[in-house]
Amino acid sequence: MSLFDTGNTSTLGDRLRWLVFLAAPLASAALIGWGDLDPERPAVTYTLAVAVLMALWWVTEIVPLAITSLLPIVLFPALGIMDGKDVSVTYFNHVIFLFIGGFLVALAIQKWNLHRRIALHILRVIGLTPGRILLGFMFASAFLSMWISNTATAMLMVPILMSILQQLEELNGEEAVRHFAVGLLLSIAYGCSLGGIATLVGTPPNLSFVRILHIYFPEAPEVTFAGWFFYAFPISLVLFAVVWTYLYIIFARGGRQFQQLSRAQLAEATRQLGPIRYEEKVLLVAFVALALLWFFRADISLGFLTIPGWSNLFPYPKYFNDGTVAIFIALVLFLIPSREGPGEFLMDWERAQDIPWEIILLFGGGFALASGFKESGLSNWFGEQLIWLKDVHPLVLIAAISFLVTFLTEVTSNTATVETLLPVLAGLAVSIEVNPLLFMLPATISGSLAFMLPVATPPNAIIFGTKRLQII
Repeated sequence: MSLFDTGNTSTLGDRLRWLVFLAAPLASAALIGWGDLDPERPAVTYTLAVAVLMALWWVTEIVPLAITSLLPIVLFPALGIMDGKDVSVTYFNHVIFLFIGGFLVALAIQKWNLHRRIALHILRVIGLTPGRILLGFMFASAFLSMWISNTATAMLMVPILMSILQQLEELNGEEAVRHFAVGLLLSIAYGCSLGGIATLVGTPPNLSFVRILHIYFPEAPEVTFAGWFFYAFPISLVLFAVVWTYLYIIFARGGRQFQQLSRAQLAEATRQLGPIRYEEKVLLVAFVALALLWFFRADISLGFLTIPGWSNLFPYPKYFNDGTVAIFIALVLFLIPSREGPGEFLMDWERAQDIPWEIILLFGGGFALASGFKESGLSNWFGEQLIWLKDVHPLVLIAAISFLVTFLTEVTSNTATVETLLPVLAGLAVSIEVNPLLFMLPATISGSLAFMLPVATPPNAIIFGTKRLQII
C-alpha cells in the first residue's frame, strides 16, 4: 500500500487519484494520435506520451511504482522508440548491482544487529545534555543512512528514542517532555535524509544520477564512490549543521538536563545486546573493507598529489566498478560461516529476499525512460524549446530547479521525480551550452530534501506514525 492510501476510496484525494489514473492513458493516446512535436521524428511525440503516462502514474501511485516502471518494455518497442532488447538491458547494469551488493551488506548488518550497537555507541559517546542528545540521534541516523536504507535506519532509531522518552516522561511529566520529543523525532527523520546525500548508496536518486549521466554523456569521467563523497559530503555536513542548529534553537535550548536517566537507559540497552559477537566483529571488518575498497578503487587526484587506486594492480583496471566491489563483499558474507550453529553463515538467501525489488524496477524504469529520451531525440527537443533560458543566469536556473524538485518530492517519489527530470535537464544543458552537472547535481541533491510532509519520505511517515507530531 502506498503512503497515499487511506483505506477510504470515497475521499476527495482518492477520487482525484483515480481521475488521474484514467486520464493519464487518455492524455497519452491523444498525444500519439494528434500530437506532432517533430514531424520528421514521430518518436519524439511517442516518447513524451509514454513519459506523461509514467509520470502521472508515478505521482498518484495508484499503480505500484514497480509496475509503472515496466511500461517501457512494452510501449517502447510497440511505438518504434527502441528495440525491445535494448530496453531490457537498461534494467540491469553496474549501478543496479552496486545497489544490490550494498543492500545485501546492509541486510547482513541488520541481521546481526550491528547497526543497533553502532547507534547506541554513538549516543553514549556524544553526550547527554539536550543539545547533545539531539545531536546524538541526528548523527546516528545520518551515519547509518549513509550505508543502509533510510527506512531501516528510522525503524531502528525510533524504538530507541521511544524507550528513552517513556522514562523521561515518567520522571518529568509528559507535558514537560512533549516539545523536546518533537525535536528528537524530527532529528531522526531529517538525519536520515541528510545522511543519504553523502554516499552513492545512501539514497536511490544518487544512483539514478550516475546512470543517467552515463547514458547521456558516456565519454564523461566516471562518477566514483570517492568522487561523489568528496562532492556531496561537505553539502551534507553543512545542511546537517544548519538543520541541527534550527532544531536546537526551536526544541532544545534551555538547558534541561536528563543525564542520569539517559545514561542508565542507554547502558541498559547496550547491556541487553550482550558482548560483541564474532559475527559482529567480522561484519565490522567487512563493512570497513567495503568502504575502503569503494574509496580507493580508482585514482584520487588531490591536485598536488594523485593517490593510485588499487584497481591499477590488475591488468585491466577500468574493468572494475563500484558494483564489482559491492557484489564481492556480499559474496564473501555468504561464504563465511557463523558460530550460531552448523550450516549458518553471516548472510543467507532467506534474508537476501528482503531486497526491495520495487526500487530496482523503479531504477530500471527511470533508466529506460532516460534512454528513450535520448534515442528518440526528446531531450534535444526539450532543449530547443527551452533555448530562451540561455539568457537567464545559471544561478537563477539552479535555484529554480532546486526549489521545483524540493517541492515536488514532498508529494511524489524522490527517485521517480529525479529520473523524470534529469533527462530534460540534460537536454537543456546541451541546448544552452553549459555543463550538465550544473543542473543535474542540484536536482539530485534536492530530491533528498523532503522535510515538510509525512508522505514525502518513509522516515517522515515513520515518525509521524508515533502520533507525537501534527502536520501543522
